[in-house]
Amino acid sequence: MGLGDGRLFARFGMRACVAVLLAAATAGSVRAENLSDVLVRTYQSNPLLNAERAKLRATDESVPQALSAYRPQVTAGLSAGLIAVRNLLPGGDRESATLKPWQIGLQVNQTLFNGMKTSNTVRQAEAQVKSGRESLRNVEQSVMLDAVTAYMTVMGNQSLVEAQRLNVTFLRETLSTTRRRYDAGDVTPTDVAQSEARLSRGTADLNAAEVNLAVSQATYQQVTGAPPGRLTAAEPIDRLLPRTREDALASARRANPAVLGATYDTDAAQLAISIAEAALYPTLGVQGNVFRSSQTDTTLGTTRSDQASVVGTLNVPVYDGGMAASQVRQAKETLAQTRAMLDRVRSQGDTAVVAAWVTHEGAKISLAAAESEVKAANLALSGVQKEALAGQRTTLDVLNSQQDLMTARARLINAQRDRVVASYTLLAAVGGLDHGRLALKTPSYEPDAHYHQVRDAWGGLRTPSGQ
Repeated sequence: MGLGDGRLFARFGMRACVAVLLAAATAGSVRAENLSDVLVRTYQSNPLLNAERAKLRATDESVPQALSAYRPQVTAGLSAGLIAVRNLLPGGDRESATLKPWQIGLQVNQTLFNGMKTSNTVRQAEAQVKSGRESLRNVEQSVMLDAVTAYMTVMGNQSLVEAQRLNVTFLRETLSTTRRRYDAGDVTPTDVAQSEARLSRGTADLNAAEVNLAVSQATYQQVTGAPPGRLTAAEPIDRLLPRTREDALASARRANPAVLGATYDTDAAQLAISIAEAALYPTLGVQGNVFRSSQTDTTLGTTRSDQASVVGTLNVPVYDGGMAASQVRQAKETLAQTRAMLDRVRSQGDTAVVAAWVTHEGAKISLAAAESEVKAANLALSGVQKEALAGQRTTLDVLNSQQDLMTARARLINAQRDRVVASYTLLAAVGGLDHGRLALKTPSYEPDAHYHQVRDAWGGLRTPSGQ
């Protein structure tokens, strides 16, 4: 390697500095965006999260539907018509008339006892609402983790593209210098071919990095609701993480929304047995009627009739063909299935925590190793350049050293991304990745608000937002 290559490295260093300054100037015109800002926007506008909120609001309505069985059922009726009457009287006389009958009535039914079916149905609906809230929290965690992953992926891919561009610039300058030296007879065609091959590889790597960046930007917009701007560096969320793996497992068993949701599902399945058993009990009710009819007597003896009644009814099931017994057995088997699913969800939760814990610990080690590797690769490249200037190294040695440094930088970028994502993944596994725990500056969506708006509603078609 001659003096010309020494000038090449100097020019490349200057180009790299200029590229960094230009990138900074360009980024300055774009609004800076940090991870908290992105998570706030995701929490407020993510379609999947909003759909789950609407689903929970629909589930809330199961409680007033169950409570309606405690309330009276009122029915009003009205009928009117036209009747032509011809009656044959004793002695052969006849009488004819055209009647305009009408009837109006009001009926009130009130169930007094139905084998505790209503109370158990209300409790089941409340358990389903609680399960729905945990499902919403689980979706929120999943969406938040997707947003963090998309954010860090875009950041990492942007860094990789910039690194690959600088690498291509270096390789292009290397090829230009090598060709000049070949024309001067200082190197062989092999050196030129080696430089051309490395430039082609660098160009392909740059293209692949740009493709990955475009894909990650599209994913980012899908998850967060807006294209990425100038993203600022994000830090791991270690301050919110458990200190030991045992603490992580204990936290997950207490707070993991999938586990809690499965627990409430088991409660609902248990209550389903009592609801099915209610069909075996007698039912007691009372019915009140108020009734008025006019011109309905075809004998023409009465022009109007008013009636009022209160009737108590008691129905005792004797035999229904085995339907109720079958439904009870079915509910018991469903409970057994739900309990088995709860055990499975708990096991899956423990596995997810262990996997997230070891991944997080491994990410720390990988990041430290990648930082050491980049530092060593920088020193190695500097040494090879100096040796090349002294004629002790070849162009291929410099190219190999540059490739080693590029590989180390890519590994460091990926390690930095994985370090942040792993910390948020562990927080999600223990059930703590929500807007409240992250202290996001956004109004909270409170499921209780909508629930209390509709729980005791006796009527109305308006759908409250719950905000």
